[in-house]
Amino acid sequence: MKTKASDFDKKFDAGEDITKHLDLSKARRPEQEQKRVNVDFPLWMLQSLDREARRLGVPRQAVIKIWIAERLEKIA
Repeated sequence: MKTKASDFDKKFDAGEDITKHLDLSKARRPEQEQKRVNVDFPLWMLQSLDREARRLGVPRQAVIKIWIAERLEKIA
């Protein structure tokens, strides 16, 4: 049974769980899609990245993503 938009809005506004009315198989987050890129780093950078990753307990890739995101937020 389909839900009218007004009924859907009322349920959402009331804080009800509306996920049963959504087709999440086609959901996506705009501008959050992943694309693989290859970057060559000098060995000293990789060693520094690996040290920081170990210190934080995260993968090297996470350190790279966080640092780049922080830098991009500063210039945005």
